[in-house]
Amino acid sequence: MNYESPNIGRYCIIRARDAGVHAGTVRGVDGRSVLLEKARRIWRWKGAFTLSELSLTGPAEGSRIAAEVATIEILDACEIILCSEEARIRIKETPNG
Repeated sequence: MNYESPNIGRYCIIRARDAGVHAGTVRGVDGRSVLLEKARRIWRWKGAFTLSELSLTGPAEGSRIAAEVATIEILDACEIILCSEEARIRIKETPNG
């Protein structure tokens, strides 16, 4: 990864064109490729209208978030959104499924 993104080391939501929505700690950015650590795929969220709002408030009960994976490289990212601490905690604490 050769682009020095201001989000390196920070917990973010990534929207990918083909791979859906993920949340995790950004470890690298190279063009549209984003390497995430301790990442979870967000299948469906409740309590927020947009991903921007989700990054501020986190998910509500009834959201579907997959189990955490050690790393994932997203090859078609179109958005990187920094999460608030509240959102990070709520995403991490949402039960799998």
